[in-house]
Parts: sequence; C-alpha cells; structure tokens
Amino acid sequence: MRWHKRLLAAGAVATLTLTATACGGGKIRGGADGSEGSTQPGTSQNGQNPSSAADATFVYVPNLDVVTDWDPASSYSNEILAMQNIYESLTRYNPQTKQAEPRLATSWTSSDDGTKWTFTLRQGATFHTGKPVDAAAAKAAIERTMEMEAGAAYIWDAVKKIEVEDSSTLKFTLKYPTALDLVASAGYASYVYDTTAAGSGDLKTWFGEGHDAGSGPYTIDTWEKGKETELTLKAFDDYWGGWDGPRYKKIAYRVTPELTTAWQLLRGGEVTFVERLNPQLFAEAGGTPTVQAAQTPSFQNLLTLFNTHSGPLKDVRLRQALQKAIDYDGVVAALKGAGAPAAGLVPEGLLGYDAGQTPKQDLAGAEALLKEAGYGPGGKKLELTLTYAQGDSDQEVLVTLLSSTLDTLNVKLSAKPLQWTTQWDQAKAKDPAKRQDILVMYWWPDYADAFSWFVNIFRSEDPISFNLSYLRDDAIDKRIDELPQLTATDRDAAEKTYAELQRKIINERAAVSVPYVMNYQRAFATSVQGYVDNPAYPNVVFVHDLKPGA
Repeated sequence: MRWHKRLLAAGAVATLTLTATACGGGKIRGGADGSEGSTQPGTSQNGQNPSSAADATFVYVPNLDVVTDWDPASSYSNEILAMQNIYESLTRYNPQTKQAEPRLATSWTSSDDGTKWTFTLRQGATFHTGKPVDAAAAKAAIERTMEMEAGAAYIWDAVKKIEVEDSSTLKFTLKYPTALDLVASAGYASYVYDTTAAGSGDLKTWFGEGHDAGSGPYTIDTWEKGKETELTLKAFDDYWGGWDGPRYKKIAYRVTPELTTAWQLLRGGEVTFVERLNPQLFAEAGGTPTVQAAQTPSFQNLLTLFNTHSGPLKDVRLRQALQKAIDYDGVVAALKGAGAPAAGLVPEGLLGYDAGQTPKQDLAGAEALLKEAGYGPGGKKLELTLTYAQGDSDQEVLVTLLSSTLDTLNVKLSAKPLQWTTQWDQAKAKDPAKRQDILVMYWWPDYADAFSWFVNIFRSEDPISFNLSYLRDDAIDKRIDELPQLTATDRDAAEKTYAELQRKIINERAAVSVPYVMNYQRAFATSVQGYVDNPAYPNVVFVHDLKPGA
C-alpha cells in the first residue's frame, strides 16, 4: 500500500499529551497553545532515553499515518513499519545474500520438483498472548489468512494443503512449484499469529481495537489514531531473541508530515530516525555531526496511474500524450539522488526488469496526440484532476514539473495533496464520476518478486482495491495468472512474459507511467548502531537488531 499501498498514508499532526507508557509525558512541539515546547521528557540528544541505553526509546518519524489495518491477515499498508516489529513470518529476506533466512523457521527443505516443502520451527518462541508458537498455530494463522483472501493473501495461492507433522514441523503441498521460502518472507500476509487470541470474540474486531497476537520483539503499548505520536510499542520480555546487552526497549512512531519539521526534530535530538528527507535536507544531514545519513537503492517506484475507465482519459491517445509529457530526466535531476531512472514497472534487481523500457519526454509527440484527440494548443482546453500524497516533497516535484509542462500544451491540471485514506477512498468510489483522472502513488513488492505489481495493480478486480487505473483486459489477466508457475519452472519464459506485459500495459494500453525508482535517503542519530536498509521491507526498521550507543 504501498506511500503505498499500501501506500503511505498521509498523517495529520495533532496536539498530544503523552502518557507515561508512551514516551514519557509532556507536550510535543507545536501544541494547541502555539508554543514550541522542548525536548520531550524521557528523550535527549540523539533521540534516546537519557537514563540508560538499556531503556532507550527509538523514535521513528514517518510523514504519513501509521495504521490503517491491525489484522495481520489483511494488513496491506503503511502499518508494515510497526507490524514487522510485532509479528514474525517463517523466514526473512536477506538483501546481502538475496535469499530467505531463518526467522520462526530455523530450517526448511523442498522436494526436487518444488511442490513439497517442510519447515522446522524454532523451539521456545511464544506469542504475546503467552501461547507457544508451534506448527498447529502457524498452520491456523496461514490458513485463516488464505481463507480471508484479503490484502496480500494471494502469496499463498500455490498452497494446496498444510499439514502438521509434529509440534515443530510444518509441511506444505503445493498446486505448482513455487519458491515457498521466499513467499514466506513476504512483508505482508506471511505473519504467524495466535488465531485464538480473541477467545470466543471476533478476532478481526479484536485486532481492530488495537490488540496484537504476534511473536515479535515488541507488542502494542499505546495507539491513538490521529495523534502526533500515533503509536508506541514496548518490549515483549519473553521474546525468543532475548534482550541481552543494550537494546531499544520502546518504539514511538511520531507522525510528522513536514520534512523540515522532521529534520529539526532529528537535529535537535528529539527523535531517532527520519525515514526520508528532501535532497537539500539530506545533504545537510550528511554534514551534521550528530546525524548519520545513508542512501541505498530500493524496490520502490512511483506510479502515475491513468483512469482508463471514465473521464477524458478513456481516450488512449490522451493517456499516451501524458506519458510523453512527463519530464523523466528533469524529475530525476531535481530529486538530486533521491530517485533513479525507471525502466518499466519492475525495478532493477528483480526478475522482469527490462532496461529497454526507460521512458523519455517527447513534447512534440504529446502535442500531436493531443491535437489528434481535439485538444492541445489551438484546440480545446483539457482539464484533468490528479491526487498525490500530502507532505511528499518528491511527488510534489513531479506534480510541479508536470503541471508546468501541461500548461504549455493547453492542459489544466488540478492537483490535490491528500492523506492516503482520503486519496484511496476517492479512487475506489463506486461512482466513476467521483474518481480522479490521475493518481500518483508508490508501490513495492510483497516479497522480492515482481508479481505484486501485476496482480495487484493491473489485473481486473471488482470491487476496486489497488487497480486504480481501472484496467480491464482478459488477455492481460491470463498472462498475469501464468507468472507464478513460470517463475518457478521456466525463468526465461517468465522474463519474456514480464517484458510482454510491460509493453502491453505501458505502451499499448497506456495505463501507467513510471517517473522514477526511489533511492532511500535516511537520516538517523549517530547513537544508532547496526542499521541496514532492507528493500524487501520498505521503510521498516527492525529495531531489535539495533543497539543504542552513548
């Protein structure tokens, strides 16, 4: 959701008086009385608790709301930031080895034909409810996720049967060969959780009240939707990974839409980690002694989705004109390292990457297509609506440049920055007249595989979820459905299918343009030790892996 997807949801800053169980009580900067406030009690320079490193609080600053769905079976948005610290899956993707590594499963084997997989579970792991993490619990969680068919549950589509051999052995029989160890490392829908946590009550309702049933190192402490510090997590004392040595015992997610404010908080030592800065602030962070700055490539790209179903953009010529109007090189240059040129839908490093799909601006071609459709200079004025993420300076760069270019082509672009939930609700409106013409959003894969872009965004669906170009094409659907098995059995054929689909979706149907692929530009306190960006889990900090320094 991808933000996204999944998408980063935009958050509003509100006044908040913290409880003792959050980050220590006291007003946050920018209270209702207009005061600036000061460093929050319980934090000091470099965003950590001054009492001792062992009791440190990791203060994460997203620019969008954190939680849209607490149910680990259906969660498919920005709450991944917290969920990956609360819940665990059987495996986790390692960006250095580009393979799955142990998490709740310590080892696994597969049959020669790739249709039978056996996972051995870790001994001694327990859920936050106190119940043991065993094979029966894992089976129940995965089966519930599959049955709900929500969010990213499609990742388990290859599974025909799950069997419990003994308390620590879980066996999967598949309908077709699939790299199940990689599937089990997915950022969404792969979580193992206690399905009995609500007792006789409704589990989804129970989750929605702000409860969790994970086995990860942290559990929910406080959750106040709409507040600046929206969410705090606290250490789960019985975590199987232990708490030896200095660790962050609490995590606070402090929503700060304005990047300048986020940077001031970090520089002043009030917070620990800012997930993104604009290029100017990132450069400043690199020269600030109390701050670390890191830039890494990602699997996350920006999508500009065109409404193929209703409004003026039903005309494919107008969609193609918009594709040609985008100043791709200009956007990348303006981002100053925060973005890299895109080549199709699939980022480099994943099967399906097609270097030949790099787009270029073509204003003459855009004008010709507009003229052919009766618009453009000397013709009718074309009026379009666009929505993008509130507080996202990178998306603002795209929107500003595109608006300026379109103005020279006699196209008026009315662009609205919205919180993700508002943007998404508008995009899913049952009345097509209420939908936007263009929607800008990020996407990244559910696990280290390109299938996510195609099955979620461009496969026909009803009701609408993330197919926000509203594309319906039976031939495209058929090719998308072939991808999982091809990927497991014939990678050359899968590569060819990905290339064909991208040419069909981007060039022929003109359902989307891809302005750039993100480079993650992080800034965090010098006290943080051990941070590594993992592109398979965008913007997630696995806080238990870190050590707070002095």
